[in-house]
Amino acid sequence: MADTVKASHILLMYKGSSRSSATRSKQQAQQQIEALSAQVAEGADFAALAREHSDCPSGQQGGDLGQFGRGQMVGAFEQAAFALPVGSTSAVVETPFGYHLIRRTG
Repeated sequence: MADTVKASHILLMYKGSSRSSATRSKQQAQQQIEALSAQVAEGADFAALAREHSDCPSGQQGGDLGQFGRGQMVGAFEQAAFALPVGSTSAVVETPFGYHLIRRTG
């Protein structure tokens, strides 16, 4: 079992999510992230989508979060990232920060 993973993500925050300045509703964020998930499944460029849509500052780097260990991310995010095979993208993951798509890159 890996002690660290490398991952990228797309985060869509919504009004009321932790540290959010977003104005979209939770329902709007969920609809948007599901649409992005479908685009990724159809072969869209994950990094390009992150640069265009992610509310996380990492979006500027295509969503790259670098390498992180256990206990560094919120539970649902960590669980999803560590469970993914390298090169795979998660289903939609909800955390207190909003909705994520996670791609394990290493």
